[in-house]
Amino acid sequence: IEVPDERLPVLAKIVNTTKIVPAVVEFYDIAGLVRGASHGEGLGNKFLSHIREVEAIVHVVRLFEDSNVIHVSDKINPVDDIKTIETELILADLETLNKQKEPKGSSVPKEAYTTFSVVGKVKEQLDKGIPVRQQTLNEEELAVLKQLNLLTLKPVIYVFNVSETQLQNQEETEKQIQEIMVSLLHGSINFLFFCAKLEFDIVALDLPDQKEYLKQFALVESGLNRLIKKSYQTLGLISFLTAGTLEARAWTLRRGETALRASSVIHTDFAKKFICADIIPYTKFVEVGGWGKAREQGLV
Repeated sequence: IEVPDERLPVLAKIVNTTKIVPAVVEFYDIAGLVRGASHGEGLGNKFLSHIREVEAIVHVVRLFEDSNVIHVSDKINPVDDIKTIETELILADLETLNKQKEPKGSSVPKEAYTTFSVVGKVKEQLDKGIPVRQQTLNEEELAVLKQLNLLTLKPVIYVFNVSETQLQNQEETEKQIQEIMVSLLHGSINFLFFCAKLEFDIVALDLPDQKEYLKQFALVESGLNRLIKKSYQTLGLISFLTAGTLEARAWTLRRGETALRASSVIHTDFAKKFICADIIPYTKFVEVGGWGKAREQGLV
């Protein structure tokens, strides 16, 4: 899915190009887990393996009431739904950790003892129902765990699917969600809410009509766009931009990376033969109206 970036059309106009290439983020739709998934219930193991491959989890939670739309538990209880998924992921992680054998013998490398010690510490907390991402771990311990690809170490964005009425009562809805999150997650809150029905309806509209329709709900942009941006941020990603007559383009980079690393995203040869990069903040570039004036004023 393309990452919305209102800067690209502005750049394209300034550098006189018609080609715009946005950054992208990939989403995989994984069907909901049921209780017992960690023991193979439903299509449990298959879906757990799919979750293992992603970098962050978007957990869609039902908050709307509608007797025409069936719920696996025949009741709307977001707290229970979140707990069910979290429990299944914790059980799957415990299974992974239980496979780690205690190192024995003089020939065993020191690292194996370190790993086993970290595994024991993490298991103890998982047994108390605390996912790995909420445990207090230092960088060395996190590096040890990375190779085990634990499910509850992945960052989670909770997306609450609400009704149009709940969307109109945003303050009340947000308060309800915050209470759910605080009770479950010890104050660790990374969520957003939107109405999937509304999202489905506006897809058919062009952008100006979409914006007009969203205004009725005091929204500036669609839930999908908000989710894309939130996912991008959660993964610690930013976009850096290039603009010339060939194209205006957004490239994906991890936050805090260097210009050298950014050059290799464009082409690996750039990094090998890197001398320097011509850089200007987007706002300055727009302000002066392009490369020519920017160079004249010493802004590059």
